[in-house]
Amino acid sequence: MKVHKAPSKPEHMSKRPHCKDKWYKLNRVSNISDCSSLRSDVAKIEKYVSNVRKDKHNLKRLKKGAKAVCFRPFNPLALERTTTHPSLTNGGAGGKEQVSDSDESQDWCSLAKSVLHQYFSGKRTEGKDSSLSAEVSPGRMEEEAFFHCAERDHVHNRTVLVMQPGQTLCFRGKCLLSCLYGRVEVHGFTIEEGQQSYPLFSPSSHCPLTVTALGDSSNPSKTEKEGRLVVKAIVRKYLSTDTHKRLLSEVYLDSCIILLEPLDTPLTRFLTSFPDLNELFGLNSREIRDNSAILDTPLSGIGVIPLRKSSEGMFMSQSYREALNGLVNACAEELDGCPVIIVCGAKNVGKSTFNRHLINTLLNHTACVDYLDCDLGQTEFTPSGCLSLCTVREPLLGPPFTHQWTPEHMIFYGQTSCETDLDRYLESLKFLWRLYKRETPIIINTMGWVKDFGFQLLVDIIRLFSVSHVVQLSSGDKEICPQLTTDFLRSSHGWHTHPPAQSALVEDGCGGHSTQHSHTLFSVNSEFEGAGRQGEMRHQRSNELRDLALLGYFSQMQSPEPGPVRPLHCFTPYQVAHSAVAVRVTHCEVAPTHMLYAANASLVGLCCLNEKVSGRGGPVLLSQTPVCPCVGLGVLRGVDMIRGLYFLVTPVAPSVLRQVNCLLLGAVSLPNVLFTGQTGIVGDPPYVTMDYSFELSGAGKFRVFKGLARPGQMRNSK
Repeated sequence: MKVHKAPSKPEHMSKRPHCKDKWYKLNRVSNISDCSSLRSDVAKIEKYVSNVRKDKHNLKRLKKGAKAVCFRPFNPLALERTTTHPSLTNGGAGGKEQVSDSDESQDWCSLAKSVLHQYFSGKRTEGKDSSLSAEVSPGRMEEEAFFHCAERDHVHNRTVLVMQPGQTLCFRGKCLLSCLYGRVEVHGFTIEEGQQSYPLFSPSSHCPLTVTALGDSSNPSKTEKEGRLVVKAIVRKYLSTDTHKRLLSEVYLDSCIILLEPLDTPLTRFLTSFPDLNELFGLNSREIRDNSAILDTPLSGIGVIPLRKSSEGMFMSQSYREALNGLVNACAEELDGCPVIIVCGAKNVGKSTFNRHLINTLLNHTACVDYLDCDLGQTEFTPSGCLSLCTVREPLLGPPFTHQWTPEHMIFYGQTSCETDLDRYLESLKFLWRLYKRETPIIINTMGWVKDFGFQLLVDIIRLFSVSHVVQLSSGDKEICPQLTTDFLRSSHGWHTHPPAQSALVEDGCGGHSTQHSHTLFSVNSEFEGAGRQGEMRHQRSNELRDLALLGYFSQMQSPEPGPVRPLHCFTPYQVAHSAVAVRVTHCEVAPTHMLYAANASLVGLCCLNEKVSGRGGPVLLSQTPVCPCVGLGVLRGVDMIRGLYFLVTPVAPSVLRQVNCLLLGAVSLPNVLFTGQTGIVGDPPYVTMDYSFELSGAGKFRVFKGLARPGQMRNSK
């Protein structure tokens, strides 16, 4: 049976990507390239067709009448997986050996393959064909694709998006993502249909998130008809009748369907209540200047702003991918215990991003991953100034300030750097390491201080914790830190350890200390834009990120129900007697008579000492800083000297607060916006005064920069 080409369509009908009963006009490919390139391609097609006719195989005849042939937009991944394509075969209901029974169909098949190869080799269509290109090509989804593949339910305020395998959505904003059909990947974590909804945070302070469609692999034997029946039921459930019909024509067996909903949490409400942070989940100044956003799409109403290809998402170098694959394989093949992975490197080379990506990737294969945070300045799960050991069971689909929680084990160090007390820093890490049960893989995050004493501390950590895998990140050609190979570490001096290296924490069966184990080194060269340099735009500098982490921590005090944001001073504080808790300033020496002045309106660590604390009515002061567990942080919002009471505001539960008998005050200050930018304040803000002389020695708690404004404090900064 012959399959004839359909007659030409009117010009206003040419924008439809497919039609039920007619071939799509392939002569539209003339816009793909110039005339010389087209003549060259036609010559190749004619040569290919002549060879096919010479070696023509016997054709399988259809027993029944042929069905109408429907053209479907090309999917390169599906073409690689199968030898035939439903849109290019006669009928569509035959077996694996289905082929066309006409020379004309062979010609069309050859032409289609040639055009497909030409298109996906980098030659893009222009003009009116751009919508089809963006719709079917793997890579970043462009503006026109969202109007073909997305529909918004205005009644329930949600959007259903159809993505083909290999397509990506890079965006700014926040949303709640549910995978309705197929699989998608977000920052290394795979989300499949039937799983829970996951919150996605892509603020302007960090690299934008990217959602990548992986296709449906749950049932490889599922036919196209069975798949469409399932998809039809899914789309009907989430969209009304007048909107779901058009979207169904874009769904195929290997498509992905995701549901995007607005995300409104106590964290987002609390952060955006401050005037300086109300655009935190919007575009940064560079993206606005470069016109990188795709506005007015079906995703805009739910808080998602797609980005064009001109705006880069996360970039992974070849060494980055090799390190990820090597570590995943090591965790799967480890027989003698769980891998101990340490990630190190200088500042701003992507250590935190690599850690999150690695954790998310491992969570695809294991139920949980342990995480030891040794970085005091840019912590992952706690405000800065804390060292912690926690078990991660949920993917990290946002920057640190979006997943602040109290880990299983934490120590309040009180500073963003350990250079003033290296011994207490190492003792605190040893205290946490002894609590590691060695039942799951562990990732150790380190500081960006890799010179002088910082390098010695890094050598100590590798030796003391018997690290099995070292991931060393660098940027550019300049070597800031030497390669941490096994041979190099055998002759390196640490702060506490010296060659020949011996582990001080892992004992062998004879009661002695076992020698240092060899480790595997992964050298990762960070090749993203700005690697090795601190961010210049708003909310990207280290001090601003620390403030965001603190705000994210105290957002836990807000009500989970939608409503107005309550300032911290509006919460009823807990009260505790002076004689029931001990107080200590960790970073400097303070006269006993000035201790309570220093502690008032300050951030304190809520710690638990082993011994009982008792006093005789007055404050109990410690002479040395202890290394003890910390259950959370709080704000000492007032001191009542007459009744001998401290007033404390904290998100820690009352049952846990009963164990607290020590308050440690560090050099980590509360963000200025908590004093000056909270809503609902009537009259003068508490703890803020202008009638104060900063010329007195030691009068200013906050640093004063005369004549120098940080970029984060400039409204019109980049």
